[in-house]
This record gives sequence, structure tokens and C-alpha cells, in this order.
Amino acid sequence: MSKEHDKGMSLIVKTITRLTVGLILLYGIYIVLHGHVSPGGGFAGGVIITLSFIHLMLAFGKGVAFKRMSKNMMSLFESFGALFFLGIAVLGFSGGYFFLNVISKGEPFRLFSAGIIPLCNIAICMKVGAGIFAIFVALVLLDLDTDKKE
Repeated sequence: MSKEHDKGMSLIVKTITRLTVGLILLYGIYIVLHGHVSPGGGFAGGVIITLSFIHLMLAFGKGVAFKRMSKNMMSLFESFGALFFLGIAVLGFSGGYFFLNVISKGEPFRLFSAGIIPLCNIAICMKVGAGIFAIFVALVLLDLDTDKKE
């Protein structure tokens, strides 16, 4: 057996993770994109998307998760999410108000019916998802030596 197979959890956990991580990611994307017509939105969807990466990290080890989402990519997503959200807010100044809806609204209860709200959900998803994953990575990489009492 290679060293790659030795890392992480058992074969059963790895198999279930392979089957479910894509579904979790897809469900998170659904929650983000439909957050203006159903319960959910950027924060809930960002947490669910992050859970798919945390699931990978727990099952296969941190090396596999970092191949999919590196620390630099995590920082890029968090920064871009914040700048995108601020850009949407400042874009409203073209109409005279902060966060003014500059995109026309469609029919109620349709996917494209909320103006800037879906864009705000995507920006919040990127910011929250990258932030929670960064917190989890910091906790994983934090090496506390509990045997030493100082």
C-alpha cells in the first residue's frame, strides 16, 4: 500500500466521502443561488460549501483538501468576496444611494427576480466560506502540546 492510502480514515469513510462531497457542494450552491426565493442565502450556502471541504479534510487528511483549496486560494476567495460585496454597495452610488438596486427586478418568485440580492449572496458565500475554512485550517494546524505545563 502506498502512503497516500495510509493517510486519513478508513476505506468506508473515504468511499462515503467520495460519494457525498459532490452532493454537499451542489446543495450549497443551490442554497446560495436560491437564497432570495427560499430560506438560505450566502451565509448558509457558504457554510455548506465549506463543509464539503472540511469533509474531505477529515476523511482524506489535510493534504488532499489543500490540493482542492490551497491557503492562497482561500485568501483570494475571502478577499474577492469582500471586494465584490463592497463593489455592489458602491455601485449603488451611481443612483444616489448606498446599496441601491441597479439591476432591474423580474417576476416575483423566479430565479432572476431579486436584482442585486443574488450577487450579494454569492459575495457573502465566498467571504463566509473562505473564512470558516480558514478558521478550521488554523485549528487543524494549531499544535498544542498538552503535556507541557508552564
